[in-house]
Amino acid sequence: MKQTEQNSFYEALDKMTTVELLQGINTEDRKVPDVVAGCIPQISCFVDAVVERMKRGGRVFYIGAGTSGRLGITDASEIPPTYGVKDAFIGIIAGGDTAIRNAIEGAEDDPEQGWKDILAYNPRPEDSLVGITASGGAPYVIGAIKKAKEMGILTASISCNEDSAVAKVSDVPIIAVVGPEFVTGSTRMKSGTAAKLILNMISTSVMIRLGHVKGNHMVDMQLTNKKLVDRGTRMIMTETGEQDYEKAKMMLLSYGSVREAVNHYR
Repeated sequence: MKQTEQNSFYEALDKMTTVELLQGINTEDRKVPDVVAGCIPQISCFVDAVVERMKRGGRVFYIGAGTSGRLGITDASEIPPTYGVKDAFIGIIAGGDTAIRNAIEGAEDDPEQGWKDILAYNPRPEDSLVGITASGGAPYVIGAIKKAKEMGILTASISCNEDSAVAKVSDVPIIAVVGPEFVTGSTRMKSGTAAKLILNMISTSVMIRLGHVKGNHMVDMQLTNKKLVDRGTRMIMTETGEQDYEKAKMMLLSYGSVREAVNHYR
């Protein structure tokens, strides 16, 4: 039996108190970071390869169904505002945008549709693809990875079962075996948390390696609200030693980014 389908360690959840439920969930959640830590060699290998491909104009596609697809879209959608880079990471979900909010029955079962959805973005050999499937068996994801490899695209997968089908077809299989879920088979829980952590690690480290962070600051972030303008202003003050908040803010708004404001500071 797949690890993601094994019976929960906890019995009679419906008889537990609220505190008992929360303690059980938290106990299981705390296991996930240690499992992800064991995947760092594979994640590192993939990140290094992605960085080199992105320097040649490549992009990263995330593809998945259900929770896995939504996690990929969430991570990809945060890259432009956080690092000021558009279309570097692209999230694709089985069933299209409607599936972001609503389950689309059978969408993950079509082995041809995943690659068809990627074709809309004119994929090229410099791109990379991350297939996300907790079970490791979603045909939508596996089919896309197989086609991508034929085109010379670097492929990785994130799954939570040993010896899964998706791991066998990926160039870089990232396997986080988090064990049975608190609610049996509910892979939006520990499996979803593992995928979220790994996606964070991939996109964040790639963006840092490509120069979008200076020190520990997001110097290319978009100034989309007052909080970010304030954050950017304080970054400029830290980087330049400028004591006048209003002057730093004026520079930020004038140049449009922390990077440009610091570069032009006098």
